[in-house]
Amino acid sequence: MKRALIPGTFDPITEGHLDVISRATQLVDEVVVGVAASPNKKPLFASEERVALAQEATRHLKNVRVLSFNCLLVDFATQIEAQILIKGLRAITDFEYEFQMTALNYQLNKAIETLFIMSPPQYMYLSSSIVREIASLRGDVDRFVPSCVGAALKAKFAEA
Repeated sequence: MKRALIPGTFDPITEGHLDVISRATQLVDEVVVGVAASPNKKPLFASEERVALAQEATRHLKNVRVLSFNCLLVDFATQIEAQILIKGLRAITDFEYEFQMTALNYQLNKAIETLFIMSPPQYMYLSSSIVREIASLRGDVDRFVPSCVGAALKAKFAEA
């Protein structure tokens, strides 16, 4: 069984993330969406909330599981027996960062391969941080995120 891990903070999960996840489901038997704790990034949503939103957003994809992790990426991949890391690339700046991370991950565990899925043009500009900023200013993010995420963002910023 080929299992791939798609890691990220997913704060929040966007349509761009879902595009990568959906396309990955066609390449492997199982996709694990790994929601990184990432406390240094000071996420808007708690880890449990990000997991729940990702589960809801991927519910229609039968070979997807969502799990949280708070350790080295290659260690988590080993724990869940993933042979492949899949990363989405939007722009050349993503490539430079991911190239470095891939080289480091390879040094830590040579048994795990990294594959990249290029974003289609409609998602090349999209990031979780942009979505959070638009939502914080009460802008409409409905076209950028699944409906469950849009509702969660509205509720989160209504509290502020």
